[in-house]
Amino acid sequence: MRRWMSSFRLSAEERRARREVALPKTKDTVASSPVVVFSSSYCPLCRRVKQVLTEQGATFKAIELDEESDGSAIHSALVKWTGQSTCPNVFIGGKHVGGHNFVMSRHREGKLVPLLVEAGAVAAPAPGPASAPAD
Repeated sequence: MRRWMSSFRLSAEERRARREVALPKTKDTVASSPVVVFSSSYCPLCRRVKQVLTEQGATFKAIELDEESDGSAIHSALVKWTGQSTCPNVFIGGKHVGGHNFVMSRHREGKLVPLLVEAGAVAAPAPGPASAPAD
C-alpha cells in the first residue's frame, strides 16, 4: 500500500503524466484477457468477486492496485476511462461492466456464467443428453 499512497506526494502535472502512460497500458491489459479485475488486495468486496470468478472456473487477470508501482496512476486512468472510482473495477470481454454489485447480481440471477462463456473465460457447458422422442 505504501507505493500506491506515495504517489499522492506527486505534483498534479506528474500524476497527469503517469495517468497518460497508464491508460494505454490499462487498455492493453483489458484487451489481453477475457476478464480483468482491478482490485485492492485488502478489499473484501474485491476478494469476493475474485472468489466467485474462481468458483466458476473463469480465467481472469487480477491487478492488485495497491501492489503495483503505478497502481495510483492505473486507478486514475480507470476513473477517467470508466467513471468508476471504486474497486473492484471489472471488465468482461473487453467491456467495462462495473464492480462487486454487478458481478454478484449476475451471479445470483444465473447470468454470470453466460457472460463468462461469451467472453471466453470459461468453457461452454457440455450439452445434456438428448432426450428421446416420446412414443
